Amino acid sequence: MQPLTETEIRESMVNAPAGEADRMPLPGLHEVIWDEREYLGWRDPQAPQRGYVVFWRDGAPVGLTLRASESQLAHGSAMCSLCQTLQPAGQVRMFSARRAGDAGDRGNSVGTYICSDLACSTLIRLRAPGTELDHSPAEIIQHRADGLTQRLARFTEKVVAA
Repeated sequence: MQPLTETEIRESMVNAPAGEADRMPLPGLHEVIWDEREYLGWRDPQAPQRGYVVFWRDGAPVGLTLRASESQLAHGSAMCSLCQTLQPAGQVRMFSARRAGDAGDRGNSVGTYICSDLACSTLIRLRAPGTELDHSPAEIIQHRADGLTQRLARFTEKVVAA
């Protein structure tokens, strides 16, 4: 992922209500290992239900404000719809994104299950034991990264669709 500046992040938010992007807290951008990310995702430490995702699409950053469900799955396992990693149920949450434009102003949103910590880029770099033995680790990561980016782009399309 290409590095992002604070200004790029704030200006990229396609579904933020007026003024929210100016008030949102940002993670420590100087600590981000950009080469090991497909998107920048973080949660708001002051408002734990809020989350944010920014990624590059067609040469420009696109950002989404998210809201995590207050309840979480209690038992079993769940799969993140972005990185497609199976995890204990409590580590995956339903996130909703306010639709962009008039639809969002009317209260419309779309949702999907995402890793609670928004750290899909880390999870796709972990090797599942005994799987995918026919490919090099770099090929496996690239395949997973491409899929993650495609699924995030499809979710974003639902958010910005008129």
